Amino acid sequence: MKHSLPERPRHIGILRLSALGDVCNLVPTVRALQRQWPEARITWIVGKTEYGLLSGLDGVDLVIYDKATGLAGMREIWRQFKDTRFDVLLHMQQALRASVLSLGLKCDVRVGYDKARAKDWQHWFTHRQLAVHPRAHVLESFMDFARLLGVEDTHLEWSLPVPDAAYEEARQLTGDRPYLVISPCANPRLRNFRNWSAEGYAAVIEHAWQRHGLKTVMSGGGSPLERDMGEQIRRLCPNVEIIDAIGRTSLKGLLALLDRARVVIAPDSGPVHMANALNTPTLGLYATTNPDRAAPYCWRDHVVNRYPDAVRRYLNKSVETVTWGTRVRHADAMALITLDDVVEHLDRLLADTAASGDGDALESRG
Repeated sequence: MKHSLPERPRHIGILRLSALGDVCNLVPTVRALQRQWPEARITWIVGKTEYGLLSGLDGVDLVIYDKATGLAGMREIWRQFKDTRFDVLLHMQQALRASVLSLGLKCDVRVGYDKARAKDWQHWFTHRQLAVHPRAHVLESFMDFARLLGVEDTHLEWSLPVPDAAYEEARQLTGDRPYLVISPCANPRLRNFRNWSAEGYAAVIEHAWQRHGLKTVMSGGGSPLERDMGEQIRRLCPNVEIIDAIGRTSLKGLLALLDRARVVIAPDSGPVHMANALNTPTLGLYATTNPDRAAPYCWRDHVVNRYPDAVRRYLNKSVETVTWGTRVRHADAMALITLDDVVEHLDRLLADTAASGDGDALESRG
């Protein structure tokens, strides 16, 4: 039997636990649902780290599921929602763990991805699936859930909450002069291979200082890999003002730091999507990930895109013939990005956003 979708849902459940970039890309869908049904209650089950980014999101009840708690944590979520029944549960996490978690949540209809996009057999755990949408960007895949429910106004809105204390945290680090943010490292997962070179970043920092008068703030987590990358970059730039904020900000502080920046440069990672959500000019560096699927959505025209070259060189295929979402897991792939690539895109991005009035970041934000 095909489960019917609610015409006017009173309580919408969202299940998306991770990651930072993905939850940023999901927020416009939440805003679209709120515009369509302003009286509806929305409950979002989210990961522990991601909660730190989203806390204070207006009109949304955020509930933490810490993946480290395993089945015991699932039982606690199920206990918490034992008297709750969602009109619709939007199962937006393509992972077996999340599918198991979803089974303990009561709902009239559970919506998930179409078979082509579903991973870990997610379509077995849902009542209704999205319409087929080949080669969709991650943000558009999330918005497809709203479209399935009948939402027509899908214009992009984020309005991420950034408290005054976070702006003060950022200001204490940076002062009031314009700056560039470089977040040099992606999540240090096994065979991730998304990071560009310390030498490349150092040369860009030199260029930004000499050509544009922009000092650089480096951001990131406190992992040994990220700290080591930051130290390498600083050693290569002895005569340029660099503020090392790696491991020194809260998530809200990082949002404020990105919001006040003149431009943000990073590989495929949370910060490019956080900056995108704040409408900060964003320059993504992509070779191992397809930017057509995962670039900072509003700044896709400014991505350095060497993904087609990486697919051709290391997979011996073309972009048109590889499966959507294929990653190039080769340690040398990001080296296909040249200094000239990044400098050319940076100069154009700064020129384009200055002309459009987006260059007054410090004066207008925080």
